[in-house]
Amino acid sequence: MIKKQSVLIVDDTPPNIWVLKEALKNDCDVLTAYSGREALDIAQSKQPDLILLDVMMPEMDGYAVCVALKSIQESKSIPVIFVTALGSEEDEAMGFEVGAVDYITKPFNISLVRARVKTHLVLKQYRDELEHQTMKDGLTGINNRRCFDDVLAKEWSRMHREQKPISLILMDIDFFKPFNDKYGHLPGDDCLRKIARCLEESLHRPSDMVARYGGEEFACILPNTSAEGAYSVARTFQQAVANLNIANEKSTVCKCVTLSMGVSTTTPSDGETFTTLVKRADDLLYEAKKEGRNRIKTSG
Repeated sequence: MIKKQSVLIVDDTPPNIWVLKEALKNDCDVLTAYSGREALDIAQSKQPDLILLDVMMPEMDGYAVCVALKSIQESKSIPVIFVTALGSEEDEAMGFEVGAVDYITKPFNISLVRARVKTHLVLKQYRDELEHQTMKDGLTGINNRRCFDDVLAKEWSRMHREQKPISLILMDIDFFKPFNDKYGHLPGDDCLRKIARCLEESLHRPSDMVARYGGEEFACILPNTSAEGAYSVARTFQQAVANLNIANEKSTVCKCVTLSMGVSTTTPSDGETFTTLVKRADDLLYEAKKEGRNRIKTSG
């Protein structure tokens, strides 16, 4: 089922919101906010496809809201249309300068608003589809490194805001180069695809994601997950790969393909970046390989 697109209407005047909501309710899901602060909260939590934003609001005007939206990882790509009574060229120029994609002046023509909203929702859908294609690994079909970097940045920001732990598992297929040398690159590619699929199928929460990190390396992002929970997921991965029973005569630790894993966990703090989480997981992965492979190393 195709998900219906959503629009957030932001205005401190209820009648204005009602008019726009009535005009758009049959075309999309409509969210509403009556202040800039409320709009920022909804934009981050609901991530609408488009925002219709008034300029003249108390405490935080529309220009300031737009600047804030563009500075937040979760909302910076959401297109913004200003809908305002301010109609001078300077006001319109300011709207585009702070990041809006369109500018509609009040009193507005409902047909014009609907047409522009439809146009920008279609453009957003095209961009999302294109981005989805560029976020997938061509060989395995799972998320790629670019997607991993994007999701990790967003989840790090969210966990920092909510002050909850985030865990990362970095995985490496043991003795994969000798595997390729022994069986050939086509079986090697098939091995990568099978492992990618079994890792992805082992996850059950929508917020968790696995990606091909590079070569024979995979990564898993686990938001709101403790060190104990992350270790449990790593054990699930280990068993799932073992159940594939992919023969590897070149392995010195097992007759089948295995994984080495590094698992790091932290609660993001001010001044810290997600690169510290990646560095720790990478160091632990190195330790796992150094200590003999086919094992899980954690920060605990």
